[in-house]
Amino acid sequence: MIRVNLLPTKRKKKAKAVPAFLISMTLLTLAAGIISAYLFYWLNSELSLLTQKKTDNEAQLAELNNKIKEVKNFEEQKKTLEQKTGIIEQLKKNQNFPVKILTEMRNVVPDRVWITAMSISGGNINISGVGFTNEDAVNYADNLEKSQMLTGVSLHATQKSVAGSIVTYQFTITCKVK
Repeated sequence: MIRVNLLPTKRKKKAKAVPAFLISMTLLTLAAGIISAYLFYWLNSELSLLTQKKTDNEAQLAELNNKIKEVKNFEEQKKTLEQKTGIIEQLKKNQNFPVKILTEMRNVVPDRVWITAMSISGGNINISGVGFTNEDAVNYADNLEKSQMLTGVSLHATQKSVAGSIVTYQFTITCKVK
């Protein structure tokens, strides 16, 4: 006997073709994920490199700031020492100044002139004296003018005075130290 199968046979369904859009989107998403992961790791390594550079630069900056402080301290010490040296030099110079002035005055005083008063203030010298004649006072002023240490010699006043039988002339001279 022949058997006839009247039941329909099961046919395999054809697999549906995956749309090209879906494949391209999947590949694009996968590529974007790979690129994102690469960028993440690259930026992360750049960040750690820059952080290390920042730390190194901060350490170097702190070291340089310490050196700047040392240099400033040395400059302050140098300035202080220069001031002290200048003061010492000025004191040495001023110590000999009155001696030099008095020596110069002694060298230029004529025989017929006596100095009665002399004052030194700053660079100005005021001299009061007595001579037998006006000419003696003028000669003294001329001698002071010729001096290497003095300048601006000015004979301000002469005044005749009589003491007993002796006639003298009192004078006032001002000058400046060079």
